[in-house]
Amino acid sequence: MYRTPEGKDIFVVDGHTHFWDGSPENQKNIHGKQFVECFYAYHTALSPKEQLWEKSKFEKYSADDLYRDLFIDGPDDVAIIQSTYLKDFYNNGFNTIERNAEVAKRYPERFIVNGSFDPRDGEKALEYIHYMKETYDIKGVKMYTAEWNGDSKGWKLNDPRAYKCFELCEKLGIKNVHVHKGPTIIPLNKDAFDVHDVDYAATDFQNLNWIVEHCGLPRLDDFCWIAVQETNVYAGLAVALPFIHSRPRYFAEVMAELLFWCGPDKILFGSDYAIWTPRWLVERLWAMELPEDIARERGVELTSEIKEKILGLNAARLYDIDIEAKKKALASSPFSIAAE
Repeated sequence: MYRTPEGKDIFVVDGHTHFWDGSPENQKNIHGKQFVECFYAYHTALSPKEQLWEKSKFEKYSADDLYRDLFIDGPDDVAIIQSTYLKDFYNNGFNTIERNAEVAKRYPERFIVNGSFDPRDGEKALEYIHYMKETYDIKGVKMYTAEWNGDSKGWKLNDPRAYKCFELCEKLGIKNVHVHKGPTIIPLNKDAFDVHDVDYAATDFQNLNWIVEHCGLPRLDDFCWIAVQETNVYAGLAVALPFIHSRPRYFAEVMAELLFWCGPDKILFGSDYAIWTPRWLVERLWAMELPEDIARERGVELTSEIKEKILGLNAARLYDIDIEAKKKALASSPFSIAAE
């Protein structure tokens, strides 16, 4: 729970977290090394100096680190932990549902585990969706359209094979589709993260919620023009939010655009842990005021009520979280690391 300087408790749902293993021991090839080093470059370039990690910890942190940074030292109440496999780069996968589920098993009230699949796997992808639902009762998935798979260097959301998977997700009640549509990570191809396929999928699957992580950056205009007309498209702030430190006016421009086009009910907080830890992001967002000229030009505001929606209420609505019931359940949640 985040307590504001005014003394108000804010329920925080961190919509974009990870529990990865990018260690040299898990790297299958040079691309695994490049990928995690690119993540680390984002971390060092956009974080305050006092928030920087040693590279060895960044590559592979522990479940205890995860819990402490999110819930003890951090302000999160619930974290949505996303899965990203990258098995062409990592021997055991980068951030698999099995790895994520192990830590969630220790703290079931704290984590929502999302799955992932690759529609290029055909029937095996459909079987895997069934497996994830039956085994973990997932409510959401993370899509990584630039992921490599053999000779293929990416795919599109409107691929007929993808549509078969989304039809199954809809049938099984897996309604939240988080899609990485943002900055590229070496060696992945920038164009494979283009946002235009969101327009097709969101139109054709009205019963699914399309959470566009990183709000399409650096394609913010394209994303906003899609999100304004697709009622089921949402903006995830992961990666965009750290600019509040390194380029605060740029971030204010991004926020004002999202508020103008998407509105305050369709923007979700995400720390992108462990690239960044959530406490400083939440504190700075709560303290932020839009520059007067930016707010006046767009005719928008960033009030405490809007910030509360962004930090938790919007995600709670998408994931059917009963906040009052969750608060009661969390009252007995440990505020120290549980022993194995």
